[in-house]
Amino acid sequence: MRVVFFGTPEFAVASLEAIMDGGHEVAAVVTTPDRPAGRGQKVLFSAVKQCALQHHIPLLQPEWLKDEAFLESLRSLRAEAFVVVAFRMLPEAVWAMPPQGTFNLHASLLPRYRGAAPINWAIINGESVTGVTTFMLNHHIDEGAILLQRSVELASNETAGSLHDKLASVGQHLVVETLDGIEKGILTPRPQQGIACPAPKIYKETCKINFQATAREVERFVRGLAPYPAATLSLCTPAGEIIPFKIFRCKVSDTQSTACGAVECDGKSTLKIAASDYFVEILELQMAGKRKNSVEEFLRGKDLTGCKLV
Repeated sequence: MRVVFFGTPEFAVASLEAIMDGGHEVAAVVTTPDRPAGRGQKVLFSAVKQCALQHHIPLLQPEWLKDEAFLESLRSLRAEAFVVVAFRMLPEAVWAMPPQGTFNLHASLLPRYRGAAPINWAIINGESVTGVTTFMLNHHIDEGAILLQRSVELASNETAGSLHDKLASVGQHLVVETLDGIEKGILTPRPQQGIACPAPKIYKETCKINFQATAREVERFVRGLAPYPAATLSLCTPAGEIIPFKIFRCKVSDTQSTACGAVECDGKSTLKIAASDYFVEILELQMAGKRKNSVEEFLRGKDLTGCKLV
């Protein structure tokens, strides 16, 4: 089939490459405009743009998806279908354009985890199974009719990073299978059934660890945000210095909690913070502007004895 591919981050690259490997024709790639990023404000290309350039695929990077010049460019490509993987919401003028419609790959088993962060919330909420879904776009976010789904089991130590890679791998095959099914006319879209569950976008405020939760919930929260954007906490030293941290790994301690938020540090190799039932032992952390360290490495250079949770 002749398709236009919409996508931006690394998660979408596997699907784009799989479509080409699967014998379908990518007439063009639509991705976000280039943006300056980082302290140096260097202009960076999206992962999907980098892939498109490597394969010499025509690129479209509209600021506004309803721009008539952009819409005319899409029409001129005469694609049979549009494929969306990790892109922003499309207006009807776009998703209704191709004769075979527009489908999206979503990183959950819809209607579970509708929203921007399905990978993170599946881990945070303690799911044992998640998956990927291809579905037809309509006027509502992540509510279109389902085409195909595949389940993926979560490991006990699953992180957002490892689950991202699993789902990208399974998803790339599902995208090609969906295109093949549409081409052969053997797929019948079916309405979503079951209890819907939201997966809202994660903001900076979302990342702060709540030690009023159980230790197991805290441990899942850390894994669900690792390695990006990462769970956070702040400690106050006896001298009054506030030190913010990103936390990448932790474990549930055998030590029962005394009071939520109590901090125990031996100054050498152990940093524990009390949740509602047990202490959580911090294993890997990063101070702002510094490199990531194990707790042992970090405590060789900075003593956190006597610190309190902020």
